Amino acid sequence: MLFSVRFYDKPGQLEVRKAFMAAHLDWLREHQQTVLAAGSLKAAPEEVPVGGLWIVRAADQAEVEVLLQSDPFWMQGLRERVEIHSWHRAFDEPVLI
Repeated sequence: MLFSVRFYDKPGQLEVRKAFMAAHLDWLREHQQTVLAAGSLKAAPEEVPVGGLWIVRAADQAEVEVLLQSDPFWMQGLRERVEIHSWHRAFDEPVLI
């Protein structure tokens, strides 16, 4: 099953994001079979990130919740909250980015 995971960062935590970015990216690489797409979200391209978005393959929402708790950004308190939704693709073709 696929899930979208929308993270909201705590305001004023850019230094935490910077300090743990390398560890977060390493973690994403380790989990790339599960976290199929990941990236930051910004209000505008030149602004600081306000959160992030993942597309995750997992058996259920509980598995997604366990997974995200091992992410360095989550463990270091960057995230204010998260929304997890089952995601249903409109087209069967793979997304080319």
